[in-house]
Amino acid sequence: MKYCTAPWRQTYVQKALKMKGCIFCEALKKKNDEETFIIYRGKYNFIILNRYPYTTGHLMIAPYRHLKDFERAPREMVAEAAELAQVSLRILKKCYQPHGFNLGMNLGHSAGAGVAGHYHLHVVPRWTGDANFMPILGETKIFCEDLKTTYNRLRPYFLKEEQKQEK
Repeated sequence: MKYCTAPWRQTYVQKALKMKGCIFCEALKKKNDEETFIIYRGKYNFIILNRYPYTTGHLMIAPYRHLKDFERAPREMVAEAAELAQVSLRILKKCYQPHGFNLGMNLGHSAGAGVAGHYHLHVVPRWTGDANFMPILGETKIFCEDLKTTYNRLRPYFLKEEQKQEK
């Protein structure tokens, strides 16, 4: 078995453990989607760019309601999150042509959740060779674009999706 280490994540996890408030609830309170990188609003869930992405285009799907336990979420909320994951995959494939994806949830601090009190689904585009020596040796992660560029690149596609939903 091979192991992949991600030592740069330790700093983020330690900060998240000390974090006061919820990044998802705080983003919603600001009511400025461009500033908070909320890229799509559904009926029960929204999609937001991860401010500490693994790769360019790393999205998170979270419910509007502050819910810790995914297994207790209402069926319609879970169904919409699954649909939004499908939409995200289609859009990310169009925009970035990744070789694959990671989708998942980290439920609870011990599972690696940076925000353990508000469940969310990660959608992470992946490319062959996207892991390199920089994070391990240089404690540096390199991204092709800044978050504002990613937001502006993806937003028109999600806007079309919102318009479809309104009809």
